[in-house]
Amino acid sequence: MQLCVNTSTFGNPSDPSLCVTEKIRVAAAVGFTHIELWNDELTTWTDSGRSLAELRAILDDAGLQVPSVISLRHWMETEGSAYAAAIEDTKRRMDQAIAVGAPAIVASPPFSGDWHYDLDQAAARYHNILELGDQMGIVPMMEFLGFVPTIYLLEQAYAIAELADHADACIVLDPFHMWRGGSGFGLVRHLPRRYVGICHFNDAPANHPPRFEQSDADRVYPGDGCLPLVQMLRDLAGTGYDGPLSLELFNPSYWALPIEENLHRGMATMRAVMTEAGLL
Repeated sequence: MQLCVNTSTFGNPSDPSLCVTEKIRVAAAVGFTHIELWNDELTTWTDSGRSLAELRAILDDAGLQVPSVISLRHWMETEGSAYAAAIEDTKRRMDQAIAVGAPAIVASPPFSGDWHYDLDQAAARYHNILELGDQMGIVPMMEFLGFVPTIYLLEQAYAIAELADHADACIVLDPFHMWRGGSGFGLVRHLPRRYVGICHFNDAPANHPPRFEQSDADRVYPGDGCLPLVQMLRDLAGTGYDGPLSLELFNPSYWALPIEENLHRGMATMRAVMTEAGLL
């Protein structure tokens, strides 16, 4: 599997004071081969008057590939003019991802419980953006989020991908969200390879705070928490998955560290778990 880092690990992706070129430099120096960027970062970059072609050249010079960008929003739950606006924003975000060389983009579910969960609508809407991705040259990957009241289970995301009835349909695996949402880890070994778009990588504390009160900020380095990451990786490898394993943390105590120290710790813990799983 490919060593990747999500730029949320460095700091809040919406914080314009965090320079994306410094993140790229440190990720490459530490030994990552892939880096996941956020649309917020790409917008900040272009708002500064610089082109995404320039950013892609910087990525190429650093030897880093971008497996995906995060993320598409409001494409599932909106209606009428709000849906039309969401699709236009989806196109913009897809264009940004394509410009930095990403073959895929994360498609996030609704964050608000105001949307009444409808599996058929979710699958139909996912099919629509898959078709749009076909036209533009990028694959949207269905994401579940363990702390939202809508699509919070791996099983839901998998069902949406299957019901979308599209050859490119796939999901974003994430152990924190599997833990937080209550999915468990047993389904991983049964996933057909084609349904795994990318795997985010992280760990979670057992009890502090309690499992179903945890947020992104509670994520910890792989191996520093309670999640069965070694078995998960073995099960994932057994499906034939050999794509990016993307370190994705949002821990403010890690953000407070010098970024080189944070990334070195993250790399070391990732490699330790991968070694125990027999992948290195």
